[in-house]
Amino acid sequence: MAILVKHQPNCIVYEDDHLLVVNKPAGLNTHAPSPFAGEGIYEWLRHRQPSWATLATIQRLDKETSGIILFSKSTLANKSLTQQFESRKVEKEYLLLTDRSPSALAGRVHTGISRVGDKYIAGPIESADTEAETWFTPAGKTSLGWLIKARPLTGRTHQIRVHAASRGCPLLGDVTYGGTPFGRVCLHAERLRFQHPLSRQPMEFCAPVDFGADVAAPLRTAVIDTQATNAWRVWHAIPDRRPGWFVERWGDWLLSQSERDLTRSQVLELKELGEKWNITGAYHKRWLKSLRNQSFAETSPSLLFCKEGASKESPRPFVITEHDVKFEASFAEGYSVGIFLDQRENRRRFLQNHIAAGFPIRPQGLAGCEVLNTFAYTCGFSVCAALGGAKVTSLDLSKKYLDWGRRNFLLNGLDPSAHDFIFGDVFDWLQRFAKKGRKFEVIILDPPTFSQSKESGIWKAEQDYAKLVQAALPVLASSGILLASTNAATVKPEAFVSLVEATITSAGRKVLKRHYAPQPIDFPMNREQPGYLKTLWLHIS
Repeated sequence: MAILVKHQPNCIVYEDDHLLVVNKPAGLNTHAPSPFAGEGIYEWLRHRQPSWATLATIQRLDKETSGIILFSKSTLANKSLTQQFESRKVEKEYLLLTDRSPSALAGRVHTGISRVGDKYIAGPIESADTEAETWFTPAGKTSLGWLIKARPLTGRTHQIRVHAASRGCPLLGDVTYGGTPFGRVCLHAERLRFQHPLSRQPMEFCAPVDFGADVAAPLRTAVIDTQATNAWRVWHAIPDRRPGWFVERWGDWLLSQSERDLTRSQVLELKELGEKWNITGAYHKRWLKSLRNQSFAETSPSLLFCKEGASKESPRPFVITEHDVKFEASFAEGYSVGIFLDQRENRRRFLQNHIAAGFPIRPQGLAGCEVLNTFAYTCGFSVCAALGGAKVTSLDLSKKYLDWGRRNFLLNGLDPSAHDFIFGDVFDWLQRFAKKGRKFEVIILDPPTFSQSKESGIWKAEQDYAKLVQAALPVLASSGILLASTNAATVKPEAFVSLVEATITSAGRKVLKRHYAPQPIDFPMNREQPGYLKTLWLHIS
């Protein structure tokens, strides 16, 4: 039986049978710009839980615009809200910040808007692609500049940004339209008023904003349920404007990673973060491109600072929570910490028996389901599948990690003796299972990019992943689920999907349903730092 996630992400403002109102953070698209470029807020919500599978987009916000966004959950709501927007009965109020004198930006701005390349320009209505109307009202001054309320009566792309720039007041951070560079485009959808599609009662939603806040923090707090999860990627290098620097929260600790030692200002920034969350201390480890021939000391994190009275020795193993599931973690095990945070959302899918909209792992639930977790490491996937009701076989080349996995089972009230833990080479055991006619309804393939064993020799994900899929298919039951994942950065998403599906087809089996899951939102990606984690969920005949 699926475990319903008890809490909702902080971005949810309101929900009923017809509506879902969300406070979208800056830095997150409304829709995914392309199939492999990360999820937009719409895709992330729609695929997150069964009750949101019917979500429809009523309005859109630019990636860098934060604030209230409305989705419909029913045909009635979709029809009613679309009509309200088209007839201009919905009242939208935005808040913007500019560092230019707003003397010319007050009252009504009514122009035509035309697209020129990647931008839009304001001009005469009669010669423009479309017309747009916005009302601006001064709203005070801050240390960063002037606040202005904007009420668009039409809903054209970049309308407020174009109108503000046309009056000599581009938004702070809106370099596209001549604004001063800043950490974000300072535009926020502050308020939304409309009629409920069923009751016709007036509804109003408002969300505050702090334009001076670091964009990375609101992005995480919007999509992570901090009541049930206390481990996530805090800063992800270039997309979070911190090139070469990765920081994670691990319960009461911070873990910093980079290729170099931290500067004094970086340590101070970590201390400020630690004070905000009442963190016990912070560790730092060098980000090594290769772990081969590296000593234990070189791969282990070192203490940066800790609270007064806290031990300065490597902390004993501690427990973190993820969707209310407990996992043991440790900074005293070399490069290993205990669980890969970037697989958080895929583990959640086992808890809910829900891969994506209209795509359960098993329609009848996981009870009695046989799951094989290859390269199990400390059995994070195994724990979540077992909590969902499955019987799990965890297979790994390390006895130490399998023992760690057993402890994770015990932490969550699961009896390890009710499940199988197998020490050995994955390829060897897949061959054994095939000879015995053993079948699994779900198989998890999440291998390291590089490994080596006596039985199979050297493994490299870039060149050997097809062999792994070939070896797994004979033990995957008919109408089974294959989770194929890799963090090999050199493998492009399109190539990975093609490789996995071509291997399945060449084995005489058919893909019945698929869902591609990119890395989670707290691991953002952009052109300078594209995504590395690729996951393909496949229902196979």
